Amino acid sequence: MLDVRVEGLSPDLIPYAEGWLLQRRIHADVVANRREDTLLLLEHEAVYTAGKRTEPHERPRDGTPVVDVDRGGKITWHGPGQLVGYPILRLTEPVDVVAHVRRLERLLIEALRVHGVDGYRVDGRSGVWVRRPLSEDKIAAIGVRVESGVTMHGFAVNCTNSLAPFRDIIPCGISDAGVTTVSEVIGAVVSPADLVPTIAHVFAADDALVAA
Repeated sequence: MLDVRVEGLSPDLIPYAEGWLLQRRIHADVVANRREDTLLLLEHEAVYTAGKRTEPHERPRDGTPVVDVDRGGKITWHGPGQLVGYPILRLTEPVDVVAHVRRLERLLIEALRVHGVDGYRVDGRSGVWVRRPLSEDKIAAIGVRVESGVTMHGFAVNCTNSLAPFRDIIPCGISDAGVTTVSEVIGAVVSPADLVPTIAHVFAADDALVAA
């Protein structure tokens, strides 16, 4: 069974440090079998986070603070208008992190399709992508970590957020592709709160995820 927990959504945003502590507490409870697998959904206050593979030249050059995190991947941005999801799940042995990432991609593609977004995977690149008139853009980013057989971190879906912060970094270390939002793709406002019921339903209904 999957427990879905929704925390701060606009205007009550969650500072990244507070969300990190909450995620750690839930993770510890799942590891200790004190709670069910949990999907935590929220919006963060604006912040850059740098995964383990972030190079010095990939950080903002304007002095903007960057939080170093223990997930895979490189640097990205979180902030208002972006739905962040932390699936905190027990994985079966042997642990297959790549399979977990592929599962998250599949579920996000399914959820976004409900809202009119035709997302897809790109070989060699994590996340969910869409074809735009002049480019191939990422609409959802994924970065994960597995500790004690339980997953941490997760995904971020661009909904109504500004894309300006991404112009000051190389998002996820990818310089030859763009970034877009759900609202931009379908030409209508779709907020993080609008996506919450769909993503919660898709994740909770997935037999492979719940059985993992």
